[in-house]
Amino acid sequence: MTFEAYITLVTTDPYVPGALILAHRLLDLGTTKHLACLITHNISTVARSLLSSLFNDLILVDTIKSDSITNLSLLGRLDLIETLTKLHVFRLEQFDKVVFLDADTYPIKLIDELFQRPSFSAAPDIGWPDCFNSGVFVVEPSITMYSDLIQLASEKGSFDG
Repeated sequence: MTFEAYITLVTTDPYVPGALILAHRLLDLGTTKHLACLITHNISTVARSLLSSLFNDLILVDTIKSDSITNLSLLGRLDLIETLTKLHVFRLEQFDKVVFLDADTYPIKLIDELFQRPSFSAAPDIGWPDCFNSGVFVVEPSITMYSDLIQLASEKGSFDG
């Protein structure tokens, strides 16, 4: 039997309502998958309590900040400075497969079939069709892949976070 999970990320308290709505929606739609939430040290005790009421696991991670401040400024998206924190998903080897969902996603139907997709699966970004959108992706976590991605981000940077 495989251990599969939906994962989301909450880096600051303002993301908590979205994560709670996402978890509630997945449960309302009937998922039987594990729900886990990556949280950073910035998350308050009250927010952690709220999140733990719906998520099976809260996983504390360090924030990974982008060095691409110039690019983010040009895009007018300084809010993406912590987007690389999502890379922690790739090291969660306690799960056989994960579907990552941004905290502001809202499934309109049960999406458990995403766990049948190959690793790595993602949709193209609407504004940059030669890039994928990191708001929804499927991966089989691997510490090797995580290390490679961290090194790549460090050496090459990112144009959008």
